[in-house]
Amino acid sequence: QVQLVESGGGLVQPGGALRLSCAASGIIFKNAAMNWYRQGPGKQRELVTTITRGDPTNYADSVKGRFTISRDNAKNTVYLPMNSLKPEEPAVYYCNVIQWGQEYWGQGTQVTVSS
Repeated sequence: QVQLVESGGGLVQPGGALRLSCAASGIIFKNAAMNWYRQGPGKQRELVTTITRGDPTNYADSVKGRFTISRDNAKNTVYLPMNSLKPEEPAVYYCNVIQWGQEYWGQGTQVTVSS
């Protein structure tokens, strides 16, 4: 079955950095466009960034210049280094993929930004 397992979340001070990882299994990873979403307290889930199989990426305006998505097809893993984290960015970050007409989500990893 398809599994997406996120890791790397935690507590960081404003202005700090974290690197999230998402390990995928059960999909043809090299063909997949991988997405990171986030959902903050009382907010709707929002798309943060996408990396396609050809490596082009796009980002939400709020994270441009601070987040950089990348992928390692040999490890079936997508990464999200996040820099200069802001106090308004605490959220659960989710890995997401659509393949074979089905949408799959990881369980999420919590990012807390607090001094």
